[in-house]
Amino acid sequence: MGALLLLALAAPAEQLPPRTVEAVDTAFARSRDSLSIPGLTAAVAIGSEVAFARGFGLADLENSVPATTDTVYRIASLAKPITAVAVMQLAERGRLDLDAAVQQYVPAFPEKPWRVTPRLLLAHQGGLRHLADAEWGGTRRYTSLGEALASFQDEPLAYEPGTRCVYSTYGYNLLGSVVEGASGRGFADYLRDEVLGPAAMTDTRLDDVLAVIPHRARGYTRRPSGEILNSILADTSNKVPGGGLASTAPDMARFGAALLSGRLLKPETLQAMLLGQSTRDGKRTPYGLGFRVGTWKGRLEAWQHGGQPQVSTLLYLRPEQGLVVAILCNLEGVAPALLDLARETAALLTPPPAATLTPPGKGR
Repeated sequence: MGALLLLALAAPAEQLPPRTVEAVDTAFARSRDSLSIPGLTAAVAIGSEVAFARGFGLADLENSVPATTDTVYRIASLAKPITAVAVMQLAERGRLDLDAAVQQYVPAFPEKPWRVTPRLLLAHQGGLRHLADAEWGGTRRYTSLGEALASFQDEPLAYEPGTRCVYSTYGYNLLGSVVEGASGRGFADYLRDEVLGPAAMTDTRLDDVLAVIPHRARGYTRRPSGEILNSILADTSNKVPGGGLASTAPDMARFGAALLSGRLLKPETLQAMLLGQSTRDGKRTPYGLGFRVGTWKGRLEAWQHGGQPQVSTLLYLRPEQGLVVAILCNLEGVAPALLDLARETAALLTPPPAATLTPPGKGR
């Protein structure tokens, strides 16, 4: 990928061409309408700055509260790349060995028949299962990562680590405990000091269902008939590192911008995160270390989507263009469509890849 990272191809928000702003605004408004999303907030960062941020629709249908750039949503699995950055920071600083057994950092995690490592967990190859359907809307409140870890740590592994790629929120829960063990700090404290602070993410916090969080969106689900209903109750304290944070779209765009501009990780560390992984038998997987990675119409892309009661979310990166798109909405079940919207937005903001020139006398 070469030196991917520090390219800013456009001016700050106030200098974006009006036609571009109008086109991006129209794309988000059209998608919200077509998907019948009650409320959506989107933000785009180019280089190190947020270049576009806007809310659409209603954050709270019952009270007619508009969605704005200050609206706070659960970010669901967008917590995973944040956790991944914390792990990679500690590895970069020599505090954590990505290929060590996790018990080196989390002694409470029982020994298993096979070695479980931070690298395998980051790549969704660590052997831990994903959440079961019955765990989708749990209401039990957990007071610590250790208590949440105890709820699944004694289960047998679902498969031999490194032999399969199975998306796993529990794997990222374990990584949160790895961060605590390697850093000697609580997970939330580490994020505040080493990730959220440097990225200027002032509106990101734990998704505490009991706390009074200003500007928090209500969440909704949709019946097959199209009827919109309130989402079920759900407490995300069982999965903080894998899906238990709350944020705004501008904050998530700032996170992506800080990552791509070198404020959170060294360029070579980010390159390692965005390198597609393989299983032990050489089969390529869709994941790097913390993001899904691939190419789209000739461009490198990295992304993570999220879905849980109340929300669908997406964080989308175009590393070679220094472009970030963050989309948070308060309707369940539409995350795949948000990826299409992010790609459309990126296309409006970046020129197409340069055509490959055919040397004289070749290819004709």
